[in-house]
Amino acid sequence: MIIEITNIVAGLILAMGILPSIPVLGKSLEKVAKWLGRFQTIIGIIAIILGVMYFGLQGIVAIIAGLILILGLLPSIPAIGKDLAKVVKWLGGFQTIIGIIAIIIGIWGLLA
Repeated sequence: MIIEITNIVAGLILAMGILPSIPVLGKSLEKVAKWLGRFQTIIGIIAIILGVMYFGLQGIVAIIAGLILILGLLPSIPAIGKDLAKVVKWLGGFQTIIGIIAIIIGIWGLLA
């Protein structure tokens, strides 16, 4: 259950740009996502750790979302940080799509 909630939270931060276009809930979700965005690095680290612990579909989505959230920290990782940062910057181009997928996968996991 924790990995699903983590995916939803990370997805909200990643998909913040399109949240206002959701009828009725959009403005409220945007406010929540902006508030959560202040903790994006911490949420990213937690998502990666939980993604490794609960490896599977939920875990893979959490790892990808977490890597995008901690993009600023990646170059400081010895040996692989700069190369990893390049890959994650490319993934960042799909940030909104990945955010939507993370939200859907997280909700799907809670309902299953």
